[in-house]
Amino acid sequence: MKKIVILVLVINFSYAQQTKRKLVWEENFEGKELNEKNWNFELGAGCPNCGWGNNERQLYTNQNHKLAKNQLVITAKIEGEKYTSTRITTKGKKEFKYGRFEARAKLPVGQGVWPAFWMLGSNISEVGWPKCGEIDILEYIGKEPNMVFTSLHTQDSHGNTINTKKTRFDSIEEGFHIYAMEWTKDKIDFFVDDSLVYTFEPENKTEAVWPFNQPFYIIVNMAIGGNFGGPEVDDTILPQDFTVDYIKVYQ
Repeated sequence: MKKIVILVLVINFSYAQQTKRKLVWEENFEGKELNEKNWNFELGAGCPNCGWGNNERQLYTNQNHKLAKNQLVITAKIEGEKYTSTRITTKGKKEFKYGRFEARAKLPVGQGVWPAFWMLGSNISEVGWPKCGEIDILEYIGKEPNMVFTSLHTQDSHGNTINTKKTRFDSIEEGFHIYAMEWTKDKIDFFVDDSLVYTFEPENKTEAVWPFNQPFYIIVNMAIGGNFGGPEVDDTILPQDFTVDYIKVYQ
C-alpha cells in the first residue's frame, strides 16, 4: 500500500502585502543610543501649555531610558522625593499624514503608571492644543487593570474628549501586544492586536471636529499619576518599565 504525503505550504503575508500599503518608516531601536535624527527628548515637569499639564507627578529626563535587545525601555522610578521618567517625540523630524501607525509594546503595571503611544498635530506651536488635534493610540493606567484606552481630542470636545473607547483585555499586561491606528481622510480606526476597538468617522468634518487633515508627529512616554493616571501612586511598584519593541508606519 502506497503512502501519500501531502505537503501544506503556509504563507504568512505581511501587513504591507495584504493591504498594498508600503512600509514608509520603522524604528527598531537598534544600537546603544536613541537616534536623535528621529527623536527629541522633552524635558522637565511640564506645564499647562507643554502637552503634559495634567497634574502629573513625574520629571521627564533624558536618562530614564535605555536601548536593550533592539527595544526601547522607558523606566519610571523614584529618585529621592521625585518621580522621573522619559518622554520622546518625532516633532520636526518624522511627521505623517494618513496611514497605519503601530507599536509592539509591553505595559508597566501598578497604581500610578500611565504609559502612552500617541500623536499630536504638527501645528501645535501655531494653534495650540486641542485645536491641533490629538490621537491616543494607546493609553493605559495602572489604576484600571486590563483596560486599554483609545481616544481623540479635538477643539469640539474641549479637551475632555467624548471621542473615546475603553476596551477590556484580560491578558493585556502579559507580554507584548500590538497597538495600531489606521487613519484616512474619512475615518480613524483603532486596533489592539487584531481586534478593531473603536472607529471615529464624523459626517461633518469641520475644523473643530476633524483636525486630522494635516501631518502629525509621534510621542512615546510614561507619565506618573495626574488627572488621568490618578492622584495616588503606589511607590512600592516602582521602578516600572514601558518596553517598545518597534514602531512602524505604513502608507
